[in-house]
Amino acid sequence: MAAHKTGGQSARKKVQVSMVIRDEVERKHRAGVNSLQYDPVSHRLYSAGRDSIIRIWNCKNIKEPYIQSMEHHTDWVNDIVSCCGGKNLISASSDTTVKVWNAHKGFCMSTLRTHKDYVKALAYAKDREQVASAGLDRAIFLWDVNTLTALTASNNTVTTSSLTGNKDSIYSLAMNPSGTVIVSGSTEKVLRVWDPRSCAKLMKLRGHADNIKALVLNKDGTQCLSASSDGTIKLWSLGQQWCIQTFRVHTEGVWALLATDTFSHVISGGRDRKVIMTELRATEKCTVICEENAPILKMAMTPDQTSLWVATSESTINNWTITQKDWQCGDYCEDAMGNGGGLRTMGPRNSDPAQKIIGGAAVRHCHVLNDRRHVLTRDTEENVALYDVLKAVKVVDLGRVDFEQEVKKRNKTVYVPNWFNVDLKTGMLTIHLGQDENDCFSAWVSAKETNLADNDAVDQKVNYGNLLLQALLEHWWRPLHGDDENEGNGNDGNGPTHTRGGNPYFSVPGHTPVIFSEVGGRTLYRLLVRDAAGETEGVLLNETVPPWVVDIVVDKNLPKFIKIPFYLLPHSTSGVKSLKKDRLIANDFIQVRKVAEHVYDKVLGAGSDSGSVTGAGNTVSGGSPAGDRTNADSNTDNTSLAEEKVELLCNDQVLDPSMDLRTVRHFIWKNSADLTLHYRPIK
Repeated sequence: MAAHKTGGQSARKKVQVSMVIRDEVERKHRAGVNSLQYDPVSHRLYSAGRDSIIRIWNCKNIKEPYIQSMEHHTDWVNDIVSCCGGKNLISASSDTTVKVWNAHKGFCMSTLRTHKDYVKALAYAKDREQVASAGLDRAIFLWDVNTLTALTASNNTVTTSSLTGNKDSIYSLAMNPSGTVIVSGSTEKVLRVWDPRSCAKLMKLRGHADNIKALVLNKDGTQCLSASSDGTIKLWSLGQQWCIQTFRVHTEGVWALLATDTFSHVISGGRDRKVIMTELRATEKCTVICEENAPILKMAMTPDQTSLWVATSESTINNWTITQKDWQCGDYCEDAMGNGGGLRTMGPRNSDPAQKIIGGAAVRHCHVLNDRRHVLTRDTEENVALYDVLKAVKVVDLGRVDFEQEVKKRNKTVYVPNWFNVDLKTGMLTIHLGQDENDCFSAWVSAKETNLADNDAVDQKVNYGNLLLQALLEHWWRPLHGDDENEGNGNDGNGPTHTRGGNPYFSVPGHTPVIFSEVGGRTLYRLLVRDAAGETEGVLLNETVPPWVVDIVVDKNLPKFIKIPFYLLPHSTSGVKSLKKDRLIANDFIQVRKVAEHVYDKVLGAGSDSGSVTGAGNTVSGGSPAGDRTNADSNTDNTSLAEEKVELLCNDQVLDPSMDLRTVRHFIWKNSADLTLHYRPIK
């Protein structure tokens, strides 16, 4: 997969790092299925998931239908088309790319990056082997399929031509097999018709009152069916440039259309969850084939026309039988002629699907716990789970428990700055780092207290963002600086010329996807953690990893400590005469006991000199970063003595010696002004 070079790129757009916490093999769709393609030769069904994964199913082995996953996209896969006699699959995604896949082996052959926004729809002209793609950037691109498949991953911007002129985002496309006509439907409620051979605009067709969500052309490109969020289906004559017929068989928006080759029948589905077959030449006749549990997004019919695969905004894909009786459209539709009203209420012909490809649950709600390391989630089946963001793993499935109670139970009175963002769009937990670089490195914690280290000698401080980035790029081999001149890095040229990443405490699962993307923009590169050791991947990482990550992972520069200013005053009950108001500065993770020690030693003058200093803008010491073994926190005897002799208060509340200053500020001070602490001797 090609990556943009970060030279000029990162100067313009900030690059963030994301990861998806997931199972090694995701056998089930998680969050709805946007598109389907059925291969009659192999009896395979391809499904495009909102979880970013395309899956391949064996429809002849319905007990164990899963064959494999096609992973490369990083956002919803919105549409797929099968081409080249089933050899290749083309996909369009909200990650702004179109991808070409080897359908039989399931690997990505090339990535097309011409679109600048979500790609929502594809159309295929079988006789010409041409594919058109369109989306929210309002442009339609035409691709020669045979040229595409010959492309390599790094040379991937071949287009035959582009069609522009759409005023709004495109949600639907259709092309006839011979590639003489292309039709687009958009939020501007107009059908636009083009000749793809000359890129000439042929006409605009008006009549719908809302977004046009699905289109079908007949073989010779003379007639078109359109479905809209306005709840209607329209049949158009392109030659006469007018609407022949309006069908009002649905009670809500129509999002999916299928037509028979002969244009004798149309099958439609949408927000009202019904799949309805209508006879185009006897428009008063229609049949409700089935009713789904969720809005219908796409349908695929088997070539023998005896069954229909239906994809919805839920993750299970159902197969419904179509009988000879259904084709006769025996039910009478009172108002299909468009005289007001709608479809007469009638029950579906099928109550149960003939086959099911079972989907999985999507994570829909989450709560980041106060430790800013663990996240509680609840999915569409009401199951609650606990995740460890730092180690990129699910810790435990808690089942159907009370989510709010679980949050209360697990939230400790500790404040850690927020260092990541959570995204649930794909139904899985996606973690974004570096949307704000300062935030990413704001969480300094004690390695001992967070159970990362059991070394009691030194209270080492570690930075969560720093550790996770190092773990995500643990397998990335980097030439040391100056390697080109055989210098090595800090050695005389005889030492190692490559360095490995990682951190001293943990690794993350090798199957974890890592994604580099522009903040709020396009994906630059996606790979699995374990694949970073590959030679090609290494080259692409060298081009893609942004400087702020290289600084941490390669150069091993520790992030700066976050400082907190505060005032220290005698409490009114202390009996200590009020001195001038001193402003102090300390690392935000410093514990109250360290400040007590400072008061005991310096202010009350009772202890020995421990190296903590007072005075305007002066620093209170304590805590060391991992590996920086200073003795700043080693004066344990003095600390315990100080705790017995001095107590600290904030807003008249006596503070626990083990609480840190940022927790005091967040939970007790609750004020934007500088933190003020009071002290008094314990009598």
